[in-house]
Amino acid sequence: MYQRDIIKIINKWLASPEIIILIGARQVGKSTLIEMLAKSGNKINILNCENPIVADILKSKNINDILSLFGEQNDIVALDEAQDIPEIGKILKLLYDDKRVKHKIIATGSSSFELSNKTGEPLTGRNLKFKLYPLSISEISYNLQWLEMLESLSSLLIYGTYPGIIDLPADKKKKKLLTLSGDYLFKDIYKFEQVRNPEVLRKLLKALALQIGNLVSINELASLCSTSTITVERYLDLLEKSFVIFKLGSFSKNLRNELKKSRKYYFFDLGIRNALLNNFIPLEERTDIGGMWENFCIAEYMKTIEYAERNANLYFWRTYDGAEIDLIEEYEGKLYAFEFKWNEKKKATLPKSFSEKYGVEAFVTINRRNFNMLMK
Repeated sequence: MYQRDIIKIINKWLASPEIIILIGARQVGKSTLIEMLAKSGNKINILNCENPIVADILKSKNINDILSLFGEQNDIVALDEAQDIPEIGKILKLLYDDKRVKHKIIATGSSSFELSNKTGEPLTGRNLKFKLYPLSISEISYNLQWLEMLESLSSLLIYGTYPGIIDLPADKKKKKLLTLSGDYLFKDIYKFEQVRNPEVLRKLLKALALQIGNLVSINELASLCSTSTITVERYLDLLEKSFVIFKLGSFSKNLRNELKKSRKYYFFDLGIRNALLNNFIPLEERTDIGGMWENFCIAEYMKTIEYAERNANLYFWRTYDGAEIDLIEEYEGKLYAFEFKWNEKKKATLPKSFSEKYGVEAFVTINRRNFNMLMK
């Protein structure tokens, strides 16, 4: 079992009245995280909302019945897979506002769009949302020495960092990833969003998997998937909200030749990306290692700032004449620039046009020998 960095954040809020909402993709470890909270000495009653009895009692909105379900001996009640309960937001609001309910409530959900839509308006000012991702290199490092981390890097890039997959032998990793990247990962999209053509969704994902590190054209994606740009935009939004992909926008403020409305898409987990392509060949045989390394580093840095509760904005930067920076972090009015090079012998320099116009606090090149800097 891996220690999760988000636990220390959640622990800080256990004494506050707000309902904690924990969201993330399927299989990233939300249920395990709740079990870890219970093992740390908290009196937690974990209720699976997929259980028909639990669901019926919650849907009844009868406070006395719900309190009996919660149990007086428990300080915390965790509603796991809460997105399966209709009107969950109204139910949670009812529990929050009723003075008889003394429990701290944690609700977990595997699809942010469904759980957030159902809790958003009813729970305004009454909840705190946290995101859980696949394991970060910081969390993996608690179990491994740095040399072991370096030795396992190839595996992390090929098979990803899902908790239930990372410690399996290679053949079982492939099997589980192929299963996870099938309909299971997109169960909530199919269930709640009435996606009429799953094949278009899969075509779109494969196109994105082949384009990591490159600018994305909505028109081109629509043509590849034989669908409309409106459908592509909708599917991209759903895939983001279900924590399969995330996007970076372009940084632009002053220079005339900057790309101003472009975007890139990356995968939260490279194992899922590689499974979508059914490509698990070794790194030394791959032609996509540059894009994979960029994806890996940006995803890891995003986890770092999220778990550090650092309210920063992330962008890429590029000009029409080819000058570019892989990642720009904007934090408290200051800019930090990053380049990602798999080959540690390749050197990167900060584009003169960017430094002269904006200035940066730091410019860092991340390679496979110093990628621990992503944890700082």
